[in-house]
Amino acid sequence: MSATPERSLATATDGTEVRGYDEGRGPVVVVIGPGLDDGRRTARLAGCLTPRFRVIRLHRRQYRNDLKRANPAPCAVAQEAGDVLAVVAALGGPVVVYGHSSGAVVALEALAASPSSFTGAVVFEPPSVTGTPLSGENGEILGRARAAVAAGRPGTAMALVFRHTVGLPSWQAWPAAALTAMIPRYRALVPCQLDDLEAIDALGVRLDAYERIHVRTVLLGGDRSPSHLAERLDALARVMPEAERVVMPGYDHGADLKSPKTVARVIEDLAGQPSHGA
Repeated sequence: MSATPERSLATATDGTEVRGYDEGRGPVVVVIGPGLDDGRRTARLAGCLTPRFRVIRLHRRQYRNDLKRANPAPCAVAQEAGDVLAVVAALGGPVVVYGHSSGAVVALEALAASPSSFTGAVVFEPPSVTGTPLSGENGEILGRARAAVAAGRPGTAMALVFRHTVGLPSWQAWPAAALTAMIPRYRALVPCQLDDLEAIDALGVRLDAYERIHVRTVLLGGDRSPSHLAERLDALARVMPEAERVVMPGYDHGADLKSPKTVARVIEDLAGQPSHGA
């Protein structure tokens, strides 16, 4: 659990309070976490950055059950990107942004909507749609996962996501799913994870929008991650004019947890080299 209390960071254009964590002093880095994250997963990464930077860790709208009690429908990726831009505006921007997994998709959409709000970006293995939807043809995987949640089997739902969407082998997917379902903090976020998946699929292929992002961007991934994530990064690298593809040898999709200092160094290096074309 983060020692820093969550607080209000800004107000979105639709009146929603944007919440998260504000730590450190210096140039600003906004951090957008992955699925199953309430803003606390990225605390160790933030701790590596705060000696030099002011770090804003978002509690993403998609993962706020306080909002879902009033409106249980999945929010759009554009709404989450709008939350990022509201925070940047409140901070007086522009800033560096780091996004991980589905949080990296949110970062890309914020960059596309307002490139001048950012001096640079690090996006770690965004599951951007480049062809077949993440949830499979006709949303088969998502439908099965939602049915499992409705039947009181969140572990089964997450096993489907980990196996068929993330691309983990069965021997990794099932234990990871069982652990997720056992921990109350994460079990409560399983329906939000399915909403996240639905929102990314609804966004569709956005490569044409991303090719207009003239902001220095590091497309970061590990060489032990599922191959489809590298393929998605390669697709982004082909269209984004200021993108640099960086591979972390020996790491997978959880590199931010396994070696936060290594990920932090990539962010620090980028923050010292502002974009040429924003």
